[in-house]
Amino acid sequence: MRLIVAPRTAPKPHTNCSPRRRHAAAIETDRRENGSSRSTLRPAMKLATWNVNSLGIRLPHLLAWLAETQPDAVVLQETKLVDEKFPHAELKEAGWHVEFFGQKTYNGVALVSKQPATAIVRNIPGHADEQARVIAGTIGDVRIVGGYFPNGQAPGSEKFAYKMAWLDALKAWLATELAAHPKLVLMGDFNIAPEDRDVHDPVLWAGQIHCTDEERTHFRGLCGLGLHDAFRLLEQPPKLWSWWDYRNLAFRKNQGLRIDHILVSEPLRAGVRACTIDKAQRKLERPSDHAPVIVEIELPAA
Repeated sequence: MRLIVAPRTAPKPHTNCSPRRRHAAAIETDRRENGSSRSTLRPAMKLATWNVNSLGIRLPHLLAWLAETQPDAVVLQETKLVDEKFPHAELKEAGWHVEFFGQKTYNGVALVSKQPATAIVRNIPGHADEQARVIAGTIGDVRIVGGYFPNGQAPGSEKFAYKMAWLDALKAWLATELAAHPKLVLMGDFNIAPEDRDVHDPVLWAGQIHCTDEERTHFRGLCGLGLHDAFRLLEQPPKLWSWWDYRNLAFRKNQGLRIDHILVSEPLRAGVRACTIDKAQRKLERPSDHAPVIVEIELPAA
């Protein structure tokens, strides 16, 4: 990713595809209907997304993080490895199941989990694409979709047109996935900052890649399918980002973007109890420029 300086224009008003007050009301309704014991809820499921920006370099960080965090599943982006070089043996030795889909030098996604995932899908069915960007699998009765959304380079470019077409295809496919799997979680590096509050300097980034009206409209379109931004379902401190440029001391200055997201379907919304960004991983030696995003969901009874 590259920091682009843009002409200063007035920031756009905030939008929110899933207001916190609705989430609070849903929790209160659940408590009234089911009682404070939450007997209709199963133990919390911990899910995460992490753009590791080259798994070959970041594997020690990932193994240590998995051992400490113990997610039920994590989706990875930018593994940057062909399948023959994916560290399957190392992850298996550490006790993890893994499905992966890679290519040389760029892109690449994976699904790492405690229990084996089933019904694996690689890339968007029916959408011709040579880039390894999507992996999906089912764990229990929860459908997990991991995606590395296209960067888009710049508005008006061929890569931006590719991003728009890819997002159209993703939305159409997710509509069918939601019909088949009501309990669904979409996670990944979206390369979209949904609102001005997800950008360290909204004026600087106005109209630039990750912050265009077109990209934000697509994000709202995904929410329109019945998905909810788990991070925004809860009260959050200001100025929390998931990506910081390696250059210009961006991390030290906390100049970042929130572009890594976890969207949960309506049946899972009331169960969201925490959604955090693990900023500590960005402080390591040779870190990824992204931090993991983690959600904890108390699952409704099957």
